[in-house]
Amino acid sequence: MDLRPPSKSSPCKYTLKTVCDYVHLNPVRAKLLTPEQALTEYRWSSWPEYLKSPAKRWVWLRVDRLLGEYRIPQDSAAGRRHLAECLELRRQAEAGGEFKAIRRGWFFGGDELKKELLALATEKTRQSHYGELVRESATAKAERMVREELTKRKWEEASLVARRKGDPGKVAIAQRLRRETTMTQAWIAGRLRMGTKTYLAHLLYWKKRDCK
Repeated sequence: MDLRPPSKSSPCKYTLKTVCDYVHLNPVRAKLLTPEQALTEYRWSSWPEYLKSPAKRWVWLRVDRLLGEYRIPQDSAAGRRHLAECLELRRQAEAGGEFKAIRRGWFFGGDELKKELLALATEKTRQSHYGELVRESATAKAERMVREELTKRKWEEASLVARRKGDPGKVAIAQRLRRETTMTQAWIAGRLRMGTKTYLAHLLYWKKRDCK
């Protein structure tokens, strides 16, 4: 049986195995199992289903890809026993650094996929999206608006530095950001090079009064 790890030329397969192992080891990480207890003893995990015969496991659960990741050729009793042994070995080595990228944030993957997910979250944010994801999707939306406004005015990024803090164009961009995003005045003032948040608030106040 070939137990070599997947080659570096197959990053998607390697990622699938890494993420599956991470999820199945969550009960250990959360200290919901004692060191003496097997992973299968945690009743709220799907892991025990992976180790059942095809006739007894959930009909919708697909295990062949994970078996393939471990170079296990067949969904047999021997193959499933080997799968269980492999994860128990991974459990012992879990203190290593392989999962640090997953632990630190909401996303694990390439930059292009991250941008796509942020764009989707920007349009379809629900109450179920929390913390870092919401903040990052809001920032992505605000940055997109800044780029649109710069293009419309035929400005370069350097124009934000060269133009005075109270430039009417800057004030107009700041108004849009306040109206259409959740970004703070401090963020907007820093991004548009408009001084302090207090000065920006002053500019927006008088701009609003002038428009009445």
